[in-house]
Amino acid sequence: MITIQPSFPLKSALLILLISLSIFHFKLSFNPTGNQTLTQKQAICNNYIIRFTDYRLASDHRSYLESSIRSDGWEWIERRNQAAKFPTDFGLLSIEDSVKEALIEEIERLRLVKDVNVDFSYKRGLLGGAFENEQKQPGKIFTSMSFSEEKHCHDSVSSNCSINWSRHLLMPRSQVTSLFGADVLWRKGYTGAKVKMAIFDTGIRAKHPHFRNIKERINWTNEDTLNDNLGHGTFVAGVIAGEDAECLGFAPDTEIYAFRVFTDAQVSYTSWFLDAFNYAIATNMDVLNLSIGGPDYLDLPFVEKVWEITANNIIMVSAIGNDGPLYGTLNNPADQSDVIGVGGIDYSDHIASFSSRGMSTWEIPHGYGRVKPDVVAYGREIMGSKISTGCKSLSGTSVASPVVAGVVCLLVSIFPENKRKEILNPASMKQALVEGAAKLAGPNMYEQGAGRVDLLQSYEILKSYQPRASIFPSVLDYTDCPYSWPFCRQPLYAGAMPVIFNATVLNGMGVIGYVQSPPSWHPSDEEGNLLSIHFTYSEVIWPWTGYLALHMQIKEEGVHFSGVIEGNVTVTLYSPPAQGERAARSSTCILQLKLNVVPTPPRSKRVLWDQFHSIKYPPGYIPRDSLDVRNDILDWHGDHLHTNFHIMFNMLRDAGYYVETLGSPLTCFDASQYGTLLLVDLEDEYFQEEIEKLRDDVINTGLGLAVFAEWYNVDTMVKMRFFDDNTRSWWTPVTGGANIPALNDLLAPFGIAFGDKILNGDFSIDGEQSRYASGTDIVRFPRGGYVHSFPFLDSSESGATQNVLLNSGMNKADSPILGLLEVGEGRIAVYGDSNCLDSSHMVTNCYGLLRKILDFTGSNIKDSVLFSESVKQDTPLYEDDNHLSSRRTDVNFSVYSAVIGKDLICRSDSRFEVWGTKGYNLHVRGRNRRLPGYLVIDLGRGLNSTVGSTKSRRPKFTEKNKGDSAGNRYLGLLYRDELDVPELVASQWLVPAIVAVTGILLFLSIWQIRQKRRRRKRSGSGRLANL
Repeated sequence: MITIQPSFPLKSALLILLISLSIFHFKLSFNPTGNQTLTQKQAICNNYIIRFTDYRLASDHRSYLESSIRSDGWEWIERRNQAAKFPTDFGLLSIEDSVKEALIEEIERLRLVKDVNVDFSYKRGLLGGAFENEQKQPGKIFTSMSFSEEKHCHDSVSSNCSINWSRHLLMPRSQVTSLFGADVLWRKGYTGAKVKMAIFDTGIRAKHPHFRNIKERINWTNEDTLNDNLGHGTFVAGVIAGEDAECLGFAPDTEIYAFRVFTDAQVSYTSWFLDAFNYAIATNMDVLNLSIGGPDYLDLPFVEKVWEITANNIIMVSAIGNDGPLYGTLNNPADQSDVIGVGGIDYSDHIASFSSRGMSTWEIPHGYGRVKPDVVAYGREIMGSKISTGCKSLSGTSVASPVVAGVVCLLVSIFPENKRKEILNPASMKQALVEGAAKLAGPNMYEQGAGRVDLLQSYEILKSYQPRASIFPSVLDYTDCPYSWPFCRQPLYAGAMPVIFNATVLNGMGVIGYVQSPPSWHPSDEEGNLLSIHFTYSEVIWPWTGYLALHMQIKEEGVHFSGVIEGNVTVTLYSPPAQGERAARSSTCILQLKLNVVPTPPRSKRVLWDQFHSIKYPPGYIPRDSLDVRNDILDWHGDHLHTNFHIMFNMLRDAGYYVETLGSPLTCFDASQYGTLLLVDLEDEYFQEEIEKLRDDVINTGLGLAVFAEWYNVDTMVKMRFFDDNTRSWWTPVTGGANIPALNDLLAPFGIAFGDKILNGDFSIDGEQSRYASGTDIVRFPRGGYVHSFPFLDSSESGATQNVLLNSGMNKADSPILGLLEVGEGRIAVYGDSNCLDSSHMVTNCYGLLRKILDFTGSNIKDSVLFSESVKQDTPLYEDDNHLSSRRTDVNFSVYSAVIGKDLICRSDSRFEVWGTKGYNLHVRGRNRRLPGYLVIDLGRGLNSTVGSTKSRRPKFTEKNKGDSAGNRYLGLLYRDELDVPELVASQWLVPAIVAVTGILLFLSIWQIRQKRRRRKRSGSGRLANL
């Protein structure tokens, strides 16, 4: 018997058949229609807020839209609540997703329409509650709500929280009211009577036994209940106005208006807030408490409505946030200057570890943040009311917020009802609180603001108050450390970048004020003339507040001066006359300065920090730097020397370095004055002029360059996208942890480039144990340099592939992560990870390595281990251009960039002599930087414009087909388009093409098998014939 074994072609055919079927199955399962189905359920018909230019009845706004909009696909949504009987400035429309772009454009062209915005939904909870295992939860991104349990400070290295190791607090829980002396005012007859208090929260139960004066309960949500089923709103109300003996509130006679703006699932919408805010304005509330907050200060309908609330003389109190002990974590709206932002302390007057720290980050990169919180109050183990009866204790800044709100209600009640609005307003109340506060020993101004609230001192201030303007803080004293940190940590000296101090102007004279005479500097002695101050400020003070920024430099003649400079800054404001007055109100504000000055340090000890090329959330989806941190996916802490890099700043000062900040392009500093330019975790692009100047600065001027990069991997970024029901759009990362393609352009003249690996692992270098957390690798480095490599796990591959490799016992490969090089007159050090410098999610620090790097780049001091002959490169590292990280062409980066489509200009954070110019040795206006797929916005086509060529390496881009509209479709965050991942991975034709090719191969294989069988038959019959 003859057995015929399956031939190899048959096996191949069967294998190809299986592959073809699996690919076809993949095509079906990966088809974006599945994703679109989910999207359609969420976004087929979305709600949008239409803001109008004036207040009218909702029915009038509806009639206007119905008569003006010609297109279909929209529907007016009736809002049946208590605000419906009052005029409103907005309407709510349901707009079909298929026509939204054209329809919104048509609506925004209408004369009486201000703008159109998504009806944001809010969800209470930590950023870690907004994101779980990298999945976005429903609702707007909000940080930790203050009724959550406090986070204890375990690592004093990564925070500035105060820890008392010697003893624990053994005192019994005290009535918080007695700690502030509320009983003194009670005995005077002041108990909050006739004060209308709006509590925006989760509601309150009717006829709760702890409250004597619940005036109104209003449900603004889509749930059919007025009750508080979570307990937070009841607790907040109890702290303000409870009368139970175990948990007394501050102002028991306060009239409570319980605004239920959160559902039982802790979700809310902007439209609910806007209606509730409008109702608070229409019914003349006196005080409003908001124990909520989040990092997004660009939600304009919400932010601008808060301005309107305070402009209508409603005093708003809000929790500063529960994201401490990290810096740069202020929450909105508490970070607004017209709102009283409240931080938390414990009973030992230590800043609570959970309390968010300043500075505000609105002003970065070109300016400097404001001092926040305004005040602090007890926020740990505070007693308040339960849902039905009884008391409980909670901790958090939204516990501290109602403490201050209760104090405010008590202070409002000391004035007769018919006289209150003449004296009290958001500015005068904040003046009384910050001027009466007790400054705490230990915390700095960005932790405690003015200090702990002092009810009785504020009472004394208000008793004799006359409308006036003031500046907060009113003193900047370099000799007062640590309160004046970071200013007290580094003295002024000639030749430095301007030191910016951003103060808040409080105008108690009126809701609007004007600068009558510009700010001026008045030194107390002759030495004070060595100080030069330029001012930027609000020419119009509204509502109630503005800013005054001091840009301070020591003149060149003070290069050898050492001592203290003292004097005052004054500015005069005026406001229109109040009712019954004829003359305008006028007031002169004074800011006292006491500044330390030292001789200009040597060049080698001067480090310049690049702030200009840092991008943060908001407005873009800037992903976190460490991918191990699953529940905080946004980079929102400012990336500033004095926010999440504040510990590094302190370390560098302790090591004798002087660190300055540059918020303008790299053309705006004189390289001959600095030992090292420090580039850490940067996300923006670079002007060509910057690339060329830096090359010259390093090679010819001897500037040292230290770069700490981050991960960048397009596939990983694609996987990090998510659909946000809040904005009704896909959120796509704008870049990686750092912008590696841009950094590679900057480093190209030196033959250095980073790769796209995402490396993780523990290692030791020069005796320092470190954790490499989602860092990148070095793929190009010149011969003669020193490169350190370590075995790390590369997690940049797909999760499925990675799991297979892990299960098969994959070995970690050596990856280059640290390179040191002398080039021309300068020195360069590059390192692939910045998490070891960033206190936000630091596992281990690398401050020792940083010091050795700066010793090398600034002073050419070479550590024996870092410069061991065993790590010297005999041959260069080199990766082909085609394998370097490429830019994403599906994101309109110009929306977030300070470079793309912008003009190169030195701003007010650079040296005075180059303000408004392109920088040193650049006297003409040049081209703007551009990315492929987007039009050039050329602002330099005037007489001074030049069009030149350069021999420097330009980034290589792949031009897209003219018919490919992906560059317009995929605009990312802040755009209403929905993105589809498959187009980023493979074009729509690729998978069908693969299926077709495999089918052809299968056909050819089968045909080949049949041909071989025919040949066998013919040869077999021949052999039989011969037999």
